[in-house]
Amino acid sequence: MASNNDAPTRVLMVSFPAQGHINPLLRLGKHLAAKGLSVTFSTTESIGKDIRAATSANNALHWRIGAGSLTFEFFEDGLSDDDPMRKNLLDYTVQLERVGRKVISHMIKKHAESNGLFSCIINNPFVPWVCDVATELGIPCALLWIQSVAVFTAYYHYFNKSLPFPTETDLYLDVPLPNVVLKHDEIPDFLHPFSPFPFLGKLILEQFKNLSKPFCILVDSFEELEFDCVKYLSKHLLVRPVGPLVKDPTHGNGVIRGDMVKVDDCMGWLSSKAPSSVVYISFGSVVYLPQEQIDEIARGLLMSKVSFLWVLKPPRRNLGLEPHVLPEGFLKQTSEGGKVVQWSPQEEVLAHPSVACFLTHCGWNSSMEALTFGVPVITFPAWGDQVTNAKFLVDVFGVGVRLGHRQAENKVVTGHEVENCLLKAMVGDTAEVLKRNALKWKDAADTATAHGGSSYRNLDAFVADIKTRSMGKFFC
Repeated sequence: MASNNDAPTRVLMVSFPAQGHINPLLRLGKHLAAKGLSVTFSTTESIGKDIRAATSANNALHWRIGAGSLTFEFFEDGLSDDDPMRKNLLDYTVQLERVGRKVISHMIKKHAESNGLFSCIINNPFVPWVCDVATELGIPCALLWIQSVAVFTAYYHYFNKSLPFPTETDLYLDVPLPNVVLKHDEIPDFLHPFSPFPFLGKLILEQFKNLSKPFCILVDSFEELEFDCVKYLSKHLLVRPVGPLVKDPTHGNGVIRGDMVKVDDCMGWLSSKAPSSVVYISFGSVVYLPQEQIDEIARGLLMSKVSFLWVLKPPRRNLGLEPHVLPEGFLKQTSEGGKVVQWSPQEEVLAHPSVACFLTHCGWNSSMEALTFGVPVITFPAWGDQVTNAKFLVDVFGVGVRLGHRQAENKVVTGHEVENCLLKAMVGDTAEVLKRNALKWKDAADTATAHGGSSYRNLDAFVADIKTRSMGKFFC
């Protein structure tokens, strides 16, 4: 079937079924739709159920955005909701690939017959096999890298053996990136020989084995933020920073969301607080802190007497973990200045003038959101790229103070340490410097995404690329 040049340019996005993967890819989908493309966003039906339950508006699976559109299309992963395989990420990723290759291939062929050809297929890490499916069907593909350019550079060096990394016989090697030297405990710790999750490093490296297949690597970052690493990688790959993707192209149409947990109403409470008076606390959708650490954070909040909005997300049902319990009397003692919720509209929270700083696990989505909205951070990374992001937030971008290093240290940070970091980030000379630097990056992010900015141009170039590559394509 030949492509029709008059038909809308169609793009298929396939996301790994996890909140931190869905958010940036869905944001990219909204940006592409705003450019006039017809975007189909796909992930597993088990996640689709959660999204529909959390965001009733997503029961409408098709949206018009500007001259384009965005459609949700979920697929079965072949497991029942209570299948024990869901508790084991390694087993689950094998199952997802086994089923996903067939399902996505069928989806592409079905669309070719009924709606028209896909001009491009975009995946995020943890589903590198999507590139194989696209290549087998003769369709151009691209990767949305959902971590920083610096972290991509570290993986690139590791995969190509172009720099030495820590080994079991030499644990303390430093790794020089273009603009900073990472100590042994600052590299993405999935690459460390004593990583608690070595298979995740192997899974990410599967994507690097496939780097010859995507014609472009998109990154949720911007050139001004990571100039040196972008310049280095651009000698080897077509890398296009198109972020911050959190910048909403739908003019505030927040109903198109991928939340897997229902958002609690907290914005009215936040508006009742004085400007720059609240610490926002969230450790993302995956990090699960020990109960003892929750107790110490609560103790630090009590001692500091600062106002706080704390996201204390319950663990996913299939993980078999116990929900956290706050210390007895904590909620009563903090009823005037504190609020605890299960999930929040994080973008809106960070953009609110009452928020002074962000105590974060330093996932890249959260890091980019803090930089985008000009919010200083208190870094409390757990694993993976979070430890590298924390290094950059504190020592390179100059917007953070360091509370913890990583969970592999098995160290509980005390309430006194929490108190000290809270006060340091919220009042006094250090707080003023952090805020000044944060606002500098906010301005840079605004410029990058504005008409004619670096990310705006990169996104336009990507759209032009897929339109050019789709001309004269045949499906076979």
